[in-house]
Amino acid sequence: MSLHPEVIRLLIFLVGIIAFAALNAAYLVWLERKEAGHIQRRIGPKEVGPFGLLQPLADGIKLMTKQLIVPAGVDPILFKIAPILVMVPAIMSFVTIPYGENLVARNIDIGLLMIFAFASVNVLGLLLGAWGSRNKYAVISAARVVSQNVAYEIPMLITVVTLVMITGTMNLHEIVMQQQGGFWNWNILNLAASPLMPVAFLIFFVCMLAETNRAPFDMAEAESELIAGAFTEYPGMGFGVFFMGEYANIVIGASVATILFLGGWQCPFGLFPGVHWFLLKMYFLIFTVIWIRWTYPRTTFYSLLNLSWKILIPISFFNLILTSAMIKVF
Repeated sequence: MSLHPEVIRLLIFLVGIIAFAALNAAYLVWLERKEAGHIQRRIGPKEVGPFGLLQPLADGIKLMTKQLIVPAGVDPILFKIAPILVMVPAIMSFVTIPYGENLVARNIDIGLLMIFAFASVNVLGLLLGAWGSRNKYAVISAARVVSQNVAYEIPMLITVVTLVMITGTMNLHEIVMQQQGGFWNWNILNLAASPLMPVAFLIFFVCMLAETNRAPFDMAEAESELIAGAFTEYPGMGFGVFFMGEYANIVIGASVATILFLGGWQCPFGLFPGVHWFLLKMYFLIFTVIWIRWTYPRTTFYSLLNLSWKILIPISFFNLILTSAMIKVF
């Protein structure tokens, strides 16, 4: 019995997505260590392979050969299921992201809503992993994760609602197609819809840093205070899966920012669109995420919450109201 061509296509895309997520997790660690080294005037990985390019492979082998230990006193079900709840939603989010005009596993009309629905499960995985660990540092981390996620999802979603009002769709492919013709048609420069669109991009980018627990907003895993946060009790590949999920979410956040604001696979000069433009923009954003981590010190928890509730949410609400008024009038 032969498989339907669409089933074969989806299976090929699924294997490709898993490989893409795994390679990104491995080599973004290498990029992070190299970039941090150059920022701090040191070399970074250089011994394992040329320029240290085989270092991620060595780290992966080390993690996979470590014994998988379930500490005494933990909730075994929650402890084991938490890494899966972090990694699987990240993989599912890749399904609807169009990296090129015809390079998407499944073009879903509500793809944007689907990504944010799966992204909310990531917090649940961190919360259950921390709670199931029965470790006081992990529980404190869980409380921080929930409050940080609630605080920064609000301005991010308000910004996304503003974009949906402008584009009239939640289909990621259509959002990109509306930005063709050059960088002056990208949503980040769509001042006719709202003069605050560059500010909206900045709000989205800051919220992406907070949602992925990246510095200076990595309060959930502040090593100087909480050892390793929610991951404190996880050895070997248990910790490795959490790590892969974090980097997969960074790639997803940069991909969504590229689609919503930077024209996706569209060429800045309106000439030769293609997947190379998407990857160039996406990895530039990821490079910036890493750059920020090794440039700015970690903020305090109260400053983190105040930034969202007192600054980002009011500005994003004002931008939503302003955009609504301009759409209604013009």
